Amino acid sequence: MARHFVSIHMCMVQAATDSSKDRLTREQWIAHGLRTLAREGASALKTGMLAEGLNVSRGSFYWHFESISDFRSQLLATWQERATDGVIREIDSSITGPARLTYLMKLAFEEDRSLDRAFRSWAASDADAATVVATVDARRVAYIAKLLCESGVDARVSMPRAEFIYWAYIGQSSVMNSAHGSITEADLGDLSGLFCRPSA
Repeated sequence: MARHFVSIHMCMVQAATDSSKDRLTREQWIAHGLRTLAREGASALKTGMLAEGLNVSRGSFYWHFESISDFRSQLLATWQERATDGVIREIDSSITGPARLTYLMKLAFEEDRSLDRAFRSWAASDADAATVVATVDARRVAYIAKLLCESGVDARVSMPRAEFIYWAYIGQSSVMNSAHGSITEADLGDLSGLFCRPSA
């Protein structure tokens, strides 16, 4: 009888352990999705593959997301918030004057671009992803133009300059020669000052 009780007890402990393991938070799933996208691309964003990567059941996934489409939409929204909207709010609330543009350029040109590249690759074959990436691009360029205007640049030339800065940002991650793929903080400050000069 004692052995039987111990056996039942062990089964209950194991079941509780498995259940706890499966109770991942929404944030853990999102983080796993972003890592998976950056490492393996959008083709790996499938329920079974994601659950297998976390060693949990699919039930844990569907506790937080209605479908894989819902999950992908939330990945896109999370990326936009963390990589664009949240960054803009942080800069606006903590930095003033021309230093904003210098800080933004330093942040942008020194970050790991693997996730950004993964979203752009995804956007090439997915309409929803393309819409979000286009929105992010427009939001970023408009913000750079705003910072240029605040630094004294005429509104007429702020947008072309903002677009050029952004093109450089996008292109930097495609440079394959490491000797030309990075820039010093001092040089970023110099370039920021150059773009903030009044037009002739």
